[in-house]
Amino acid sequence: MPLLALGLNHQTAPLALRERVALDSGQLPAALDALGQVPGVAEAALLSTCNRTEVYAQVEEGREAAVAEWLAVHHGLAPDALSDYLYLHRDDEAVRHLFRVATGLDSLVLGEPQILGQVKDAWQAARGRQRLRSSLDRLFQQSFQVAKRVRTDTRIGAHPVSVAYASVRLARQVFSELDRATVLLVGAGDTIELAARHLVDAKARRLLVANRTLEHAQALASRHGGYALPLSELPRHLPEADIVITATASREPVLKLDAVQAALKARRHRPMFMLDLAVPRDIDPAVATLGDVYLYTVDDLEQVIEENRASRREAAEQAQAIIDLQVGHYMAWWRAQGRQDALKAMRRSADAAREQMLARAHEQLAAGKPATEVVELLAAQLTNKLLHGPSAALRQAALDGDLDLLRAAERLYQDDDDARPAP
Repeated sequence: MPLLALGLNHQTAPLALRERVALDSGQLPAALDALGQVPGVAEAALLSTCNRTEVYAQVEEGREAAVAEWLAVHHGLAPDALSDYLYLHRDDEAVRHLFRVATGLDSLVLGEPQILGQVKDAWQAARGRQRLRSSLDRLFQQSFQVAKRVRTDTRIGAHPVSVAYASVRLARQVFSELDRATVLLVGAGDTIELAARHLVDAKARRLLVANRTLEHAQALASRHGGYALPLSELPRHLPEADIVITATASREPVLKLDAVQAALKARRHRPMFMLDLAVPRDIDPAVATLGDVYLYTVDDLEQVIEENRASRREAAEQAQAIIDLQVGHYMAWWRAQGRQDALKAMRRSADAAREQMLARAHEQLAAGKPATEVVELLAAQLTNKLLHGPSAALRQAALDGDLDLLRAAERLYQDDDDARPAP
């Protein structure tokens, strides 16, 4: 059964489509259960971030299309709605893709470290729903080791740049005087935490942190000298914000058009810079039509991030060399596992022959035949039974000129003296 990596990301699909198929942590268990019911899917994991939604699976040959259709239909789309945006990697290319994702080589921000934690979350979620067997379980665990080695052996993580860092860089380009700005952060996850750190480093004058769970907002605000408020008070404090950065897990916008219009009126139309880092989006896209708002999404960070790529390309090449080596190691293990089926079948056949011969021998002993005669007959019959299949295959190989099989047989059945190394 082939391994596959199937999905869409910031390189293949627009934000409007990515947010349609995004999965938050609460939706992941049900999605994994549904994916596991697709005929032909033996094991599977789902990875969903602001920049990608991907399925990693081992499936029966020819069932790739069924997985692609499931991804669309599960999100309320037509079966072929994603076909123009999906990529599909099989076997070693699927392994290589996951290793690139885990190391940050496939990220919008080259080498960004947050993706590894998201890959680990995807692995744990799939494990928790018993959707992993040996092949994918080992693949994900090896991806963690590859990511660690890349971080250790290359400078891919030097001068760390994240989406949060790029956001603050963009904010400084649009609103040059951060030391005079009030910044409103909406959310309390890792991205907002990183944004808060960069804003403090950039000497932002005032930080407001809004979150659905006030305790989380208070904890983050206290670490960075900010002021916390519940999400319900967002409209009242929005007029104070010169810069708004959002990154929540909400399925619906937390900032609606009317709230922003009211804030602009209260600000007497002083401009606002708004950056929506969430997928699905936190800010109503219609806000972009307002004349005094500069609204950006995660896809607008490309130009800022490009400045960082050049300094990391050499490290990325070194990282790719490590990945290629590790892909070879994994595929050698994976193919060996496939061959275990043949070995197990051979063992089952031998065990069945032994049981059959033993049963016949017991019958003969019970009938009074001499033990020596029974044992000799048992040995001869068992030998004939075990060698019948291989002998027939070797005779046919000789007729067909199958030298590979004949040489393999020579190695398997060489005498002990021949097998013993020379002194």
